[in-house]
Amino acid sequence: MNTMTLWHISGWGFAALACAALLVGFSKTAVSGANTVSLAIFAAVLPARASTGVLLPVLIAGDVLAVLTYRRHAHWPTLWRLFPAVAAGVVIGTLFLMWADDGVVRTSIGAILLLMAAVTVWRRRTADAGEEPDSVTTRSGRVKARSYGVLGGFTTMVANAGGPVMSMYLLSAGFRKLGFLGTSAFFFLIVNVSKVPFSAGLGLIDGRSLLLDAALAVFVVPGALFGKWAVNRINQRLFEQLVIAATVVGGVQLLLR
Repeated sequence: MNTMTLWHISGWGFAALACAALLVGFSKTAVSGANTVSLAIFAAVLPARASTGVLLPVLIAGDVLAVLTYRRHAHWPTLWRLFPAVAAGVVIGTLFLMWADDGVVRTSIGAILLLMAAVTVWRRRTADAGEEPDSVTTRSGRVKARSYGVLGGFTTMVANAGGPVMSMYLLSAGFRKLGFLGTSAFFFLIVNVSKVPFSAGLGLIDGRSLLLDAALAVFVVPGALFGKWAVNRINQRLFEQLVIAATVVGGVQLLLR
């Protein structure tokens, strides 16, 4: 059966989804947080609630490519500190999805993303320049990890928008470019795979969504390859500015839709 007919997608609509899948690949290997634009495209072409179920396997395909690319650069102590809080956030997000409509979800997440971007910019202007990822071993670092973890789990469950939240956390913790990408790659592969049963239980992933995913997944690969090429040509300061800018754009899009 024709996948586009199954979803009543026009040629232009499928082209937009293909571009969004390319951007997913690029964001996973270059500028994390940029896939909030993909989220907006998927929600514009498909029914908003159903779009989260279609997007999730596409994100997982990007996560696999990112892990293969940056697996040697992950900071596992940070990941182990984040996972319990993220699990709590995923459960809260699942409960939230059971009653919240699309408007409430978009407004809540858009506001959270803009707040996180503002807090990160402020913290980076006032923090010591020599702060390193090991700062998560301090008491304030643990509190920060739990707070961002819950927010990340919540936003990734309700709208696949956890990328910007975790990007803000990793930047605020002082991660350099490759450590940032390696840690976020493993983080989102594990978290997104763990979300599949919840999404399937809510009816967001089914045979129709997987057919469309199969058609879109091939576009993730060239995006990831381009991201791998581009990241070596982006200096650290520009990298951080692009991540924050992508977060702000994603937050504004969610608030305006």
